[in-house]
Amino acid sequence: MQTSRFTSRASALLTQRSAMPFSRTFASSSAIMQRVSDLIKHDHDELRTYKDNILNAKDDDEKVRWQNQFTWELARHSIAEELVVYPAMEKNCPDGKAMADKDRGEHRTVKELLHKFQNLNPDVEDFEPTLKALWRELDQHIKEEENGDLPTLEKYLDADESARLADSFDTTKAFVPSRSHPSAPDNGGPFETVMGLMAAPLDRLGDLFRKFPRRDPEVTPERCRSDEQNDASKNNNRESISLPPFPSIMSALSDFFTSVLE
Repeated sequence: MQTSRFTSRASALLTQRSAMPFSRTFASSSAIMQRVSDLIKHDHDELRTYKDNILNAKDDDEKVRWQNQFTWELARHSIAEELVVYPAMEKNCPDGKAMADKDRGEHRTVKELLHKFQNLNPDVEDFEPTLKALWRELDQHIKEEENGDLPTLEKYLDADESARLADSFDTTKAFVPSRSHPSAPDNGGPFETVMGLMAAPLDRLGDLFRKFPRRDPEVTPERCRSDEQNDASKNNNRESISLPPFPSIMSALSDFFTSVLE
């Protein structure tokens, strides 16, 4: 009973609408109902672009910026899948438990490689080989997910359910860690939720001191103008990627534990 109560409250907190800013400018489900599979595929496309940008970067500074962006997106994407999407597979699909377990196992391999890659300097010999090894594992996972798991999940969801799941997936990404922590639980239960909420503030604080690309490939014209103004005033030393503020993360963490202990 306590575990069930714990999980439901954690899920409610993670899936409620957040006031935090998001980097994503993908069409909002309030205007166009997006399927959860579309949102996940969109993330996959972004990750592929970020990987290519690292490999094609003209200097080490550019490599570091895209390395941090790649890490930031992949870490959040993976945990959001484990907290939102894989439990939905288990609940709705006939073979959902086996599908989710397979995907979690593939995530563990990717997280281990990401943990190594996120801490590498671009001038070391292992930098590109580690990224390429990571991408081989991730690319295979993406193909299996897009060609098998996601179509199967959508088959058992109606349009409203898929849109709600998409909204929960995107919202959850605002609360979870932005760096790889392979030793953390990955079963989508309360322990992964708690560990994520505890690690996220430290990751986001660290992000404030990391370099990110100066121009988000999906910003709106208004965001472009705002970013250009920020870049000019900060001598191009501040990233234009929108990150959830540290106080808001701490407030969410406090609210979570308060709700659990009530």
